[in-house]
Amino acid sequence: MTLTTDQAALNDWYVVGIGADVTPQAPRATRLLGQDIAITRAPDGTALVKMVGGADDGRLCRVRECYGFIWTSFGAPNRDIFPLDEALEPDRRLVTCGMVEVAASGLRLVENFLDMAHFPFVHTDILGALDKPEVEQYQAEIRTEVDEVWATNCRFWQPLAAATSTGGQTSHYVYRVVTPFNVLLYKTCPEAPERFDAIALFIQPVEADRSIAYPLMVVIDQVNTDKDIIMFQQKIFLQDRMILENQRPRKLPLDPRAEIPTRADLSSVAYRRWLKAKSLRYGSYEYAEA
Repeated sequence: MTLTTDQAALNDWYVVGIGADVTPQAPRATRLLGQDIAITRAPDGTALVKMVGGADDGRLCRVRECYGFIWTSFGAPNRDIFPLDEALEPDRRLVTCGMVEVAASGLRLVENFLDMAHFPFVHTDILGALDKPEVEQYQAEIRTEVDEVWATNCRFWQPLAAATSTGGQTSHYVYRVVTPFNVLLYKTCPEAPERFDAIALFIQPVEADRSIAYPLMVVIDQVNTDKDIIMFQQKIFLQDRMILENQRPRKLPLDPRAEIPTRADLSSVAYRRWLKAKSLRYGSYEYAEA
């Protein structure tokens, strides 16, 4: 595989590592968009990302450190990394929850993150219950002024909504897709019901059909340890991975003829329409390929 030529994919920011895990003594070798990269730190602690092999061998890439992660871009992003205001609130915990490799397109991962209908069947007795499978009516839209996809007024009954939960609750969800490979979720906080916890899924598209997922929790939690929070989130995501790796095709179809949506799929429909408007091809599947 070689570096993609998809400009919509190249001109964006991607997480490529957890900041605390990368030191001058522990560099990280990985791939992004089909290109080998090396991540390390300069003696002053500055993160460095270098392309390895190919025509751009040795080229240093743009780098940011934000929300506990190292971000990079091969191109010229038209905006900086999106704001996450909750990360600045002093009473919140910001917990990076490891990394999980998934044999599926990163776009598939984002769509799965948006999908409430699978909660009772994949996350039984945690995020959903088999006797309460209905997805209530909600709204989904492309907000052109900020170039994001939002789903609002989402509500779902959850037996164990978070690591702090002591019983079931109807959770209020707001989804926010900030870039094609990065998605945020705001949901009712059991410890402070008048506020939202923030959960993020940052995706490193290693290849068009292979990804690394980095969950982030920005939560109000005075009870659990970081390990407890990480284990809860990892349990959820590993359940998702089993489903994602069995989906075919591994890439996300954007042609409306390829998969038939239901009323519960409003956010997915908006997301796919947004991707098509951006002319993003990397990780997508053309119906004509079938």
